[in-house]
This record gives sequence, C-alpha cells and structure tokens, in this order.
Amino acid sequence: MSDAVTDTANAEKRQVNTQGAIDKFLALTGSHVASYLDACIHCGQCSQACHFHEVTRDPKYTPALKLQPITRVYKRHKAPLSGIKRMLGLVPPELTADYLIEQQEILFDSCTMCGRCTEVCPMGIDIASIVALSRQAMVAAGLGPADLMQAADNARDKGSPLGMTSEVLADRVEWLADDNEIDIPLDRDKAEVLITVSSIEMMKYPDSIVAMARLLNHAGVDWTISSKGYEATNFGVLSGKSDVAKVMVERLAEAAEAVGAKTLVIPECGHAYGAMRWSGANILGRPLPFEVTHITEFLADLIRAGKLKLKKSDVAMTYHDPCQVSRRGGATQAARDIIGAFATDFREMSPTGNHNWCCGGGGGVQAMASASELRHEVFRIKMDQVAATGADGLVSACANCRLTMDESRQALGWEHEVQSLVEVLADQLDE
Repeated sequence: MSDAVTDTANAEKRQVNTQGAIDKFLALTGSHVASYLDACIHCGQCSQACHFHEVTRDPKYTPALKLQPITRVYKRHKAPLSGIKRMLGLVPPELTADYLIEQQEILFDSCTMCGRCTEVCPMGIDIASIVALSRQAMVAAGLGPADLMQAADNARDKGSPLGMTSEVLADRVEWLADDNEIDIPLDRDKAEVLITVSSIEMMKYPDSIVAMARLLNHAGVDWTISSKGYEATNFGVLSGKSDVAKVMVERLAEAAEAVGAKTLVIPECGHAYGAMRWSGANILGRPLPFEVTHITEFLADLIRAGKLKLKKSDVAMTYHDPCQVSRRGGATQAARDIIGAFATDFREMSPTGNHNWCCGGGGGVQAMASASELRHEVFRIKMDQVAATGADGLVSACANCRLTMDESRQALGWEHEVQSLVEVLADQLDE
C-alpha cells in the first residue's frame, strides 16, 4: 500500500467515532430488537432471498450477516449475563474503526431494505428494520456514503434531496400547468386532499405530475400541493439521520393540517409510503389526524367509485411491485385493480406481488455512486423476469424504481421501456 493510501485510510479511522456507534446501538436495542438478535439460528436461508447474493453468490451478502454489528454490541454489553461473560472472555470483541468502515458497504451499498429475506426467515427476523437502526449507528460514528448523506442534508436544508426548493417547485408547477393547459393547484387555502410529490418525478419525470393532475381533475377531486410540505421522499429514513426523518414528516403533517386535508396522498414512491403511512406517527410522536394513502390506492378507489372513465388497452403488460408499497406496505392489490380496469393482456411476473424481486435501488442504494455496478448486475434478475412474461410494457408505481431500472437498462443495453402506472392510466382516460 502506498504512503498516500495509508495516510488516507488512517485519517478515515481517526474520524470514526466508534464510541458514538456503540452508544447508539445500545440506545436502539430495545426488547423487540434484542429478541431478533437472540433469535437468529444462522441457518443462511435468507441468502436465497437476497438479490445481491443471488447475482454474486458471495456469502458476504447473506442478509443475516447485517445483524452482526449490532449483535456484537448487544452481546458484549447488554445481553443477559453479558457482564459475567465479558469477564470470562466469552463475548464478541469491541467495535473498531476498521470494522465499522468495512461494514459500510454491507449496511448501505448492498441492502435495499426490501424485506424479502424476512419472508423466508424461519424466525421471522425483520432484517430491514435492523439495517435501518444500524445505519443510525453508522451516522453516529461519522460514516455513510457521502452522496446519500448529502441527499439527506439537501432534504433538510433545501426541501428535497435533489435541491428542489419551494421556489423551484412553484416554477415547475407553473411551467407544467401552462405547457399542458391543465390546472395544477398550488397552495390552496383549503383542500380535502393534499398531494405530495417526489422530486424524482418533478425533476426527472414531470409527465407523471401532469398525468396525476389529469386524473384528479377528471375525477373532480378537491386537491392541492403545498409549498410548505411537498417532498414525500424521506432520505432521513434511508440515510439513518433520524433528525432529518422527523423534519420531513413534520413538514408534510403540518402542511396537511394547515389546509384541513382529510387525506394525504403519497406519490409513486415506495419508501415514502412506508415512512409516512407506517412510521409517520411514531417519528412525529403523535397520531396523524388524516389518512395516508398511496397514489395507487387513491386511484383504485376512484375507479371503484366510477369517477374515472377508461378505455381498454390490448398492450401486453407486466407490473413491477415496489417493495415498500407491496411487500412492506400492504398495498399490493391496488395496482392490479387499476391495471385490471383497462388492460386486457396483463401478465404477472414470477415471482410476483409480495414475493417480487427488488429493482436493486431501494433503501437509498439508487443514490449511491459506489453501488452502481452492483446495482446494474442485480437488474439482470428483473430483465429475466420481464422476458419470461413476453410482455411489451413494463410499468411500476415508484419513481425510484423507475429511475433505477432506467439507469440499469441503459447501462446493460436493455431495450424495454419502464413506464409510470399513473402515466399509463392517464393515457387511458376516456375524455
């Protein structure tokens, strides 16, 4: 190793706050977490469910191994009889800077927190939730991919991970409304429905915003977007920065309360749904006085109520389930109800629904440059799934999945187009 490389490595070690990580691990290890750590029987069943292990066959990507950092701290300091065992030398070694640096790739680059491993775990261990906690400890140590950490800071300081401020939001809403001759209400005083957006949609796939407006206006929904709380993606959750996670939830909650919204709609974004629907009240520390629903659930309800008139489509179509909407979100059926309302040739992937393979970019992995090569390799699973259906169209209801798949298909030369379910549905409006 050259002197320059050695100096860089040593400098990185000096900046690692190992005690900060230990303290955070201990603070986060409540009884339910401890039960998971004690329950693992080291069977390795989870490896067959992990897309990173599937494409590499590298044992280091076995999901259960992601439990090791927090388990080491727990068994050394907090487990029953740990004090006695420590005196007898029967506990794991203390965390070191080297070890934490080594674990960064395992806890960030190669885990999308998709939860597929939990499905096959005979002990039902929620590894994704342990990874989320472990990322908080890594942040306490001063570690974590720089680009992911910057995205979280952008969300806190500028309003969104892509730096979309409220001023940029207003400019783009005005542009989209004028260019498409459509009403996109921004900052109405009162509205029954608060629509949130993903900056990926607004900055990279703006047609999705137009499509959503067309559908809501067609159905006569009383809705608005708020410049006080608009960004649904929560990079605080993904990065392990719990303070940022709370700020993002607070903004949405306060915006919904300010307009008197009965419903807050999460856009085509997987983790944003889980962060607000299932974790929002816990993060905020109080009940949410409004319903949180995913855009697919909201649109499916409009279809059932007869408020969206649709034309039929005979395009052979398949659907990619976003992990955080289906497997970990519970909204698996909504997308199928939407597709079933207009598609005459829908073809399920295998496996599908709650068992579907991840796109490879969830859990913030899409935002990490260091993970790009591995992410592209993981996408080969999705390519094979789509090919097996023989479908011409691939749709999904998550902009992050779409961006991940778009980047991977370009890197691998795959010719299929990835489409937004909201956009496809809007194209089928019978106006």
